[in-house]
Amino acid sequence: MEYRPLGNSGMQVSTIALGCWPIAGMTSRGVIDENSIATIQACFELGVNHLDTAYMYGATGESERLIARAIQGRRDDVVIATKGGLHWEGNNRVFDARPETLRRQCEESLRRLGTDHVELYYLHAPDPNVPVAESAGELARLMAEGKTRAVGASNVDVPQLEAFAAQCPLAAYQPVYNMLQRGIEADALPWCAAHGVAVLVYWPLLKGLLAGGLRRDTVLPEGDSRLKYSMFHGQEWQRNHDLLDKLRGIAAETGHTVAQLVINWTIHQPGVTSALCGAKRPDQIRDTAGAAGWALTESQRARIGQALRDRGAPDVESPV
Repeated sequence: MEYRPLGNSGMQVSTIALGCWPIAGMTSRGVIDENSIATIQACFELGVNHLDTAYMYGATGESERLIARAIQGRRDDVVIATKGGLHWEGNNRVFDARPETLRRQCEESLRRLGTDHVELYYLHAPDPNVPVAESAGELARLMAEGKTRAVGASNVDVPQLEAFAAQCPLAAYQPVYNMLQRGIEADALPWCAAHGVAVLVYWPLLKGLLAGGLRRDTVLPEGDSRLKYSMFHGQEWQRNHDLLDKLRGIAAETGHTVAQLVINWTIHQPGVTSALCGAKRPDQIRDTAGAAGWALTESQRARIGQALRDRGAPDVESPV
């Protein structure tokens, strides 16, 4: 496993990180606590040292509570990130990044995690009713109090990054990024590189689409959350499978799976620090960890680039 600096925080994170949304069980079927705990514990043997969760991962914080159970006796071996500013009211997400809410959620997250601090605390998403600078100021106070060692911002644009960084030292940025969603390459990635901010990306496999396991004739079951995205329908679906057919050939040459190929490409994109990879069973994070420790050849990268150009610009909805 390779490790990279978490911005200017002095900490290092693995290039493959565990995204702990799936273990909350809210959008994945067949999630059981024993598998979730085993998945987190498998990270220790794989060298995956970064666990990414959030206050709203679960109806009542299931993700954070499971992490607490899984890391007993190994707290110093993990770099934990959690987030505040979003919560559930029934089935609806509520954006609330007022200072008092961020403080309350941070302190509740610490209790759930069974720790007095986290290594990284994010603004989960900007609140349209609260200036980003106001939210950032409270996170700076939480860091000064030792409740988090570093601070990050997720799902923000470059002007919001600038406003945030003016009020609080910014160690990390968490956006969506994958082969088909590359908007941050134009502005956010260069900005972060220039300001020493780590970039930890989510959706590297685009909700499983780029993992290679779904075939053209796959019919997603009713209620599957992916059905709301155009990438899983019609012409977009067919174009994606034309791309996957080409990626399968390149993956076979490398001796790795399509998912490993895609994530390896992702973590070697300029400016990307780590890829947050969701898993709910140990075999899933073991497979994902196989994306680290090797590199594509120049020829293979060029062929991937051509395959992406042939696919054309997709119509991909924002996750937030």
